Amino acid sequence: MGLFRRSGSGDQPASPSHTTRRRSAPPPGEVRRERRLLLRERENRLRDLGGLVMEMYRQDSFREHLLFERCAEVAQMEERLLELELLLDARRPPAARCECGAPIFWGSHFCANCGRQVGEAISSCTNCGRALPANAAFCPACGTAAPGAA
Repeated sequence: MGLFRRSGSGDQPASPSHTTRRRSAPPPGEVRRERRLLLRERENRLRDLGGLVMEMYRQDSFREHLLFERCAEVAQMEERLLELELLLDARRPPAARCECGAPIFWGSHFCANCGRQVGEAISSCTNCGRALPANAAFCPACGTAAPGAA
């Protein structure tokens, strides 16, 4: 059944309760898998399209309708890839930023742009050398009491 239903006085929109069901987003693993397969298929189609054009050139017989069909298929794949990218981007957490506006990379202790210290002060374990937050009482790697811990 479509969005419209027949009635005596013409077509009327169907009730919203039947058309606004929200599907849950697919798991990210499935989206990435579909994206990977679609990228591979698009590359194959582009390669085949290039071969087709070359063969048409050799035979001096261009069939535009065939080229348009193949290009339309590739364009549809690219539209779907864009949709998948948007789905994946919506799930990524926003990147942390320094006060200067530069992105903070995971594991960084200082901003790569301005050199400011990121987050709280950092000390290191006297036993294993692992970086510790300033308020840590013990090293999570070796269990040694952190320097300055009471």
